[in-house]
Amino acid sequence: MRILHTSDWHLGKRLEQCERTDEHQHFLDWLIKTIREQEIDVLLIAGDVFDIGSPSNAALKQYYDFLWALRATNCREVIITGGNHDSVSTLNAPQALLKYFRVHVIGGVPHEFADQIIPIKDNTGQVELVVCAVPFLRDKDVRLSIPGETHAEREARLKEGISAHYRQMAEEVAPYKVQQIPVIAMGHLFAAGGSASDSEKEIHVGNLGQIGADQFPKEFDYIALGHLHRPQIVNNTPHIRYSGSPIPLSFSEVEDNKLVLILNFVQNQLVSIEEVPVPCCRKLVRFKGSLDEVKSRMQAFEPHNFIYPAWAEIQVETENYIPDLDGQLAQVTQTMPHLERVFTRQIKLKPTVTLHAQSFDQLTNLQELDPKEVFRKKCDAVYGDGEYTDLLTTFDELLEKMTQIE
Repeated sequence: MRILHTSDWHLGKRLEQCERTDEHQHFLDWLIKTIREQEIDVLLIAGDVFDIGSPSNAALKQYYDFLWALRATNCREVIITGGNHDSVSTLNAPQALLKYFRVHVIGGVPHEFADQIIPIKDNTGQVELVVCAVPFLRDKDVRLSIPGETHAEREARLKEGISAHYRQMAEEVAPYKVQQIPVIAMGHLFAAGGSASDSEKEIHVGNLGQIGADQFPKEFDYIALGHLHRPQIVNNTPHIRYSGSPIPLSFSEVEDNKLVLILNFVQNQLVSIEEVPVPCCRKLVRFKGSLDEVKSRMQAFEPHNFIYPAWAEIQVETENYIPDLDGQLAQVTQTMPHLERVFTRQIKLKPTVTLHAQSFDQLTNLQELDPKEVFRKKCDAVYGDGEYTDLLTTFDELLEKMTQIE
C-alpha cells in the first residue's frame, strides 16, 4: 500500500496582495499526475487546506475540482483534516456527500471521538490500514480554562490535553494493533524542536502546545503532521514528519525544498519513506544591500526557465530616504520580463547619529509589525520592560479566539 502525505496548501493565499492561484493550480495538476504515476492508494492532507476560514470561490473551486480529478486515478481513499487556518464548518459542510466518494473530512474534533478513526479496507473488505485523523486541536478541545492559573500551569494543561488526545487514540486502535494492522496518526500542531518560517500563525497561545516526539504513543507506525511549512523530521524520529507546504508561502521560505512524502507499506510494515520534490513554477527571491548593489543583483538574476516571472522582496540599505526608489527599481524590472518586483520592504535607515530607542522605533512602518508586536510596544511605553507578562498572555488568548471565530 502506498500513501501520500501532504499538508498546508493554503488555497486562496496571497503574497503582498498578489494572487497565488496559478501556482496552486500548477501544484494540484502535478499532484494528480504524481498520484496516478506513483499508484497512490491513500492521500492524506494534514490541515490548512485553505488560507482563511471563508475562502474565495476560486479557492473552493480549486479544492472541489481537485477532488473530482482524483476519480481518474487509482487513489482509493482521501483523508482531509482541518488546520488552524481552516473553518470547521466550511470543511465539514460537504462531509456526508464526500463520503460516497471515499473522501473523509474531519474539519474539527467530532462529537463522537471514534469518528476520527478511519479503517482502510482492501478489495476483499479486510482492514489493511487505520488512520487516526486528528485535526487541529483547539483550546476548547483539549483544555478548559481555569481562572487564575499561571502561565506554566496553562502550558502544562495544554500539553497534557494534546498528549491525552493521542493516548486515547492509541487505546481506541489497540484491537487493530493486536492484528498487526499498521496505524497512521495525523496532526496539525507545533512539535517541539520544529523549525518554523515566518508565515505560520501561532496555533496556541505563544505556541505553548509544543509536544515532543516522545509524547506520541508508540502504537503509531507513522505520524503525518501539518502546520510547519518547512518539510522536516521531528527530533530525529524518522516516522514523525512534516510534509511542509507545496509552494513557498513567504519570502522566508525561498531556500526551502518543497516536497510531498510517499509511504510504502509491505506486509503491514513501513519499509520506505520517499521525498518527492514539488516542481517550482515561480521563484521567490530576495535582494538586499545598497541601491547600486540591489540593482546589480537584480540584473544578474537568471530565471532558470520557471513558468511564471519571479517575485522579489527588495531591501535597500541607505543612510537617507530615497523618495523615487520605487521608480528606479521599476526601470530595472521593465527590461527584465522574468522578474516582477512585488514590494520594496524593510528599508533600513542607518542614522548618522545615535537615536533614542523610542525615536528609532518611530521609523518602523506599522505595516511591518504584526498585532502582537504593536501591543508589546504599547506595553513597553506604558509599563516598562517585563512588567506585563500576564497582559501578553491575555492578548495571545484574544488573538487565538479571533482566529477561531467562524
